[in-house]
This record gives sequence, structure tokens and C-alpha cells, in this order.
Amino acid sequence: MSALIYPVAHDGDSALSSPLGHALRAREAEGIAGEAVIFCSERVGPPCPTREAAQDLLARLSAGAAPPPDPAFIRLVEVFDGARPPPPARSLNEGDRRWPAPPAPPRTVWRIQVDFWRPASRAPAILTAQARHVRKRAQAELSGDHLSAFARQPLRPVRPQQPLDIGLFEIRAPANPDRVLPDE
Repeated sequence: MSALIYPVAHDGDSALSSPLGHALRAREAEGIAGEAVIFCSERVGPPCPTREAAQDLLARLSAGAAPPPDPAFIRLVEVFDGARPPPPARSLNEGDRRWPAPPAPPRTVWRIQVDFWRPASRAPAILTAQARHVRKRAQAELSGDHLSAFARQPLRPVRPQQPLDIGLFEIRAPANPDRVLPDE
């Protein structure tokens, strides 16, 4: 299996047409960008009503690129068009019907999503923060793109993990907490 080489760029549009370079790992991307990088996914181009229209748009956007972009880091995704998905249905249990008639599905559109390495200085502040810190802020307004970015972020510890002072099958003595006893 071959590894994917992602573009290093300031935004999604330049990742398609004119990236700074291509890198397999963050270390290589930092060498190209000259600073720390973060892995991003960004939707580019206008929304398209059908998958075929999105494929045509992708062909037009990547036509100007000197080396054509690798299709491995480009995806066509179907997203809700400005609406939220319908809430889960609640059971009725009226007459012979258990479930209500389903609502009409919300309108969806197709978007081009590009994965790339972005220099940390060019990243929005909300994407460099940890998700748990952003969620706790009451004034933080999150879009679906931000939530998707948080879901793809690697997990980072709040503080370094402390070493275990006792083993898995050991307990502290109730009378003397400084003494460790085997637990059978």
C-alpha cells in the first residue's frame, strides 16, 4: 500500500492549483512551509446540485495545475444545503401505525473537499484550539465545517500522563496507604 502525499498550501484552492509542495509527513511539510503545520480538510468551490456537476467543477479547478492533483486527497462529499438533518422521529402508537409518515428529506448538494497541510500561522484560531475548550465557550458559534475539523483532529492530552504508582493487580492497604498489597 502506498502512502498518500498531501499538498502543502495556505488554503484549499491553492492546494488544488498551486501548492507550495507535497509532503508525506508533518515533518516534511514543516520543512516546505518553514513553520509548524496542521492537517486540514477544506471544502472548495461552489455547491453543485449533482455529483456529475461537482466532477466537472473539479476538472475545471484542477485544469490550471502544472502537475495534476492526486485524486487520493480530493473527495466529493454530499452535504445538507444550509439545513439541519431532520430530528429523529418519535413513535406514535396510534391505531395501526407505530411511526409517523417520514418528512421529506432535506435538500443536499455536492462539494469538493481537499485534504492538505496548512501552515499554522494561516489556520483560523478556532481550528488550532482543542475542541473541548471551544465547546466550553458560550459565545463560540460553530459551523458544520468546524465540527468536522474537530472530529478529524488528533487527540491531544491536557497535561502529560502521570506514571502509575501501583500495578493493575495491587491495592493500597486500608490501614497504611503507603503499603501496596497484591490483589488476587
